[in-house]
Amino acid sequence: MKTTIVCVGKIKEKFYRDGIAEYSKRLSKYTTLNIVEVSDEKTKENLTDNEKDKILETEGERILSKIPESSFVITLDIKGKKYDSVEFSNFIESQMNQGNSHLVFVIGGSLGLSKDVKQRANASISFSDMTFPHQLMRVILLEQIYRGFRIMRNEPYHK
Repeated sequence: MKTTIVCVGKIKEKFYRDGIAEYSKRLSKYTTLNIVEVSDEKTKENLTDNEKDKILETEGERILSKIPESSFVITLDIKGKKYDSVEFSNFIESQMNQGNSHLVFVIGGSLGLSKDVKQRANASISFSDMTFPHQLMRVILLEQIYRGFRIMRNEPYHK
């Protein structure tokens, strides 16, 4: 099983990097994890719709270039399907059982995801109706993937 997280932007804060490193280490027992960062575009205040679309398109092209053709793609989107932790674990397990050996999770930048990235997705999930910084979402996603594997294997952690 391979898990890739394609995300826009770099992690600047040490506490986020530490959390990512910890969950990456924990996940190594269950999956081959790869985190792929693509550069983000500079955004100014009061963007026009055209400027916003151009930024999303540019970041989207970068994201799509990092997604292997045969992978099962899951975007993180506020409008995606919501799961509790057990349901999310079941979702991951069902993808594995259906022969999807490479899951690719996509976290967009501050403006979200382009329509082309959303169209490439096989599934879309939401962790909340709230908006979170994309750096924090990387930590949350890794923790939930780790929790999901622990639940699948009936290992203590999730309660």
